[in-house]
Amino acid sequence: MGKGFFNVPIAVNEPIKSYAPGTEEREAVLKAYNDMYNSKIEVPLYINGKYISTENTQTMSPPHDHQHVVGTYHLANKQHIDEAISTALEARKSWSLMPWEQRAAIFLKAAELVAGPYRAKINAATMIAQSKTIHQAEIDAACELVDFLRFNVQYMTDIYLEQPESTSDTWNRVEYRPLEGFTYAVTPFNFTAIAGNLPSCMALMGNVVVWKPSDSQVYSAKVIMDVFEEAGVPPGVINVVFGDPVMITNTVLASPDFSGLHFTGSTFIFKELWKQIGNNIHHYKTYPRIVGETGGKDFIVAHHSAKPKQVATAIVRGAFEFQGQKCSAASRAYIAKSIWSDVKKYVIEDLKSFKMGSPEDMRNFITAVIHEGSFNKLAKYIDAAKADKNVEIIAGGHYDKSKGYFIEPTVILTSDAKYVTMCEELFGPVITIYIYEDNDYENTLKLVDNTSAYALTGAILATDRYAITQATEALQNAAGNFYVNDKPTGAVVGQQPFGGARASGTNDKAGSAQNLLRWVSPRLIKETFVTPIDYRYPFLG
Repeated sequence: MGKGFFNVPIAVNEPIKSYAPGTEEREAVLKAYNDMYNSKIEVPLYINGKYISTENTQTMSPPHDHQHVVGTYHLANKQHIDEAISTALEARKSWSLMPWEQRAAIFLKAAELVAGPYRAKINAATMIAQSKTIHQAEIDAACELVDFLRFNVQYMTDIYLEQPESTSDTWNRVEYRPLEGFTYAVTPFNFTAIAGNLPSCMALMGNVVVWKPSDSQVYSAKVIMDVFEEAGVPPGVINVVFGDPVMITNTVLASPDFSGLHFTGSTFIFKELWKQIGNNIHHYKTYPRIVGETGGKDFIVAHHSAKPKQVATAIVRGAFEFQGQKCSAASRAYIAKSIWSDVKKYVIEDLKSFKMGSPEDMRNFITAVIHEGSFNKLAKYIDAAKADKNVEIIAGGHYDKSKGYFIEPTVILTSDAKYVTMCEELFGPVITIYIYEDNDYENTLKLVDNTSAYALTGAILATDRYAITQATEALQNAAGNFYVNDKPTGAVVGQQPFGGARASGTNDKAGSAQNLLRWVSPRLIKETFVTPIDYRYPFLG
């Protein structure tokens, strides 16, 4: 590993462990999984470095075994939120003045804790809480979180190095100050790494944070806070609250000291928050920064020159890994007619080989969707497709919630390019496929661009370079992350900065310096060494 500014380590991506049978990492994560699965934990609020219990609690159960309770978490009332805000503002007095290299050291230590002693625990917590297979947990909770923490330190040092030109008699310099006030992080269930990154990247830049994790991700959020605490994040810098999202958000956004929202979640909620912030704008001491990554209706386009086996693998991995619950998951595909027969054959062969069940059994490729609400929504769309004479379910279509919220990977074939599941975000293991005539490629690209309000990710598969160029140009506004000859999922920090526009968010690219720049307020300082003593300019004579 090389050295950066002031000998800060240059970030490199954390290697992904295999968890193959017989490996040490496999045994370690299975032991952690069983220990955590069978011992009930309690997750209090975390305010000002103290764990706070309340009289109001909720139980936590794995989506793949919803009758089994793995612990409880405590819910905040308004007083707790007010305390989190006041605590954060008090902590800001010291944290905002802490030298940047000291903040960097804290989060670099957090990265090493996740990569090492906490790796099995944070992966196991993600397997339990979010029903991720070990591979999905590893690339998320371990590797991506480590990458966020390391690369953000590198990006911070790069930002601080950006300075204006000076002259012999004038020294110009920029301070990248934290925002004035406190910030609010709202994080989703589907990625432990996102839950860790949203509050920590703001804190790294000197901000203080009130963090509300998803109720469905509390278990792994507790591990994140354990890591931050051990790494040395001071009391009050990151405060964690659970409970009624409306009450929490109303309290946060009512404060005149609110200065920024870092959000990942649904498009509707993000728009409502933006509207609420706008309605309160005359109340705030500063214009709040608003950064959001929301939904997607992510696509795969297969040109007739594409290789069918590659297309099938992109569909199977892109649509069904983590049960289609990635923001980037493929949920609509446009396949050229001449290759469809082979693509269909390979997709069905792959689906027949899938095993579904608990992530503890590492032979399973598919586990459960996150909760009953998601299960019921997906079942409703599947039932509607079964009853519709204009569409055909060519694979899957079954579901069962007797033990866990299991939805069979489902492939819908439609002749209606505007069929509801081609347009609406489902967030589950369902993909809808539309077959187009080979000579209708140009119009199909227009269809892809105009069908969805979202613009998060998309993929083109082709061997014809002209077709790739055509798609790249035609779909320039349809996806913030565009993949050529690959599935539309799997962005890596430092390699593919992630985010989309349109209804998919503000496209501030998590995993890049662009995102960190949103959490600073630059101050230009000009220092003149020989100060003028006469107002007269030469033109006055």
